[in-house]
Amino acid sequence: MRRHILPGIGLFVSLLAAAWLALPSATAHPLAQETPIPTLTGTPVGALVKIVGGGELQIHVRSGPGTAFPLVGILVVGQEVPALGRSPGGDWIKVVYPGAPDGTGWVFSPYTRLIQGELPILEIPPTPVPDTPTPDPTLAAQFQLAPPPTRLPTFTPAPTLASITFPQESVPLEERFPVGLVVATLMSLGLLGLLASYLRGR
Repeated sequence: MRRHILPGIGLFVSLLAAAWLALPSATAHPLAQETPIPTLTGTPVGALVKIVGGGELQIHVRSGPGTAFPLVGILVVGQEVPALGRSPGGDWIKVVYPGAPDGTGWVFSPYTRLIQGELPILEIPPTPVPDTPTPDPTLAAQFQLAPPPTRLPTFTPAPTLASITFPQESVPLEERFPVGLVVATLMSLGLLGLLASYLRGR
């Protein structure tokens, strides 16, 4: 009877060991499957501009497309920066500028050269209006001094100048023309008339 029991026990132990050895391989099989690795695709780079300058080693970067906008920094000649677009007239280009409050700035397009991509037309920001300082009424009242009364000048008329009148002296006609001169003149005219008549009669 022992001969029949011992082989049965040995077979049972063998089956149990085989089942125990087969269990880890079965559970490890799913872990051995290959996990798909995501493929890295290159992100397309937008437009790039190169700073060529206008005869200087650096150019100004402004907060808007125009000299009326405040300066936010500079770019040196030879530097390449990403460009976001251009103004409707094409005179200014919007670039990425981390030093600006919004991370962007505008540069004068003749000082740049497009080396990659295309520049779309962007909507330009409104031109800034300079702030008019409002005086503090309290301080204004403290420093507002009333001007002293000014005496108006009085007009003094100039004295009237007396006109000098010279008396006109009446000279008699006889004193102006001597009687003898008048008589001599008349006699001379008469003699000339007689002489002319005599000569005409001959």
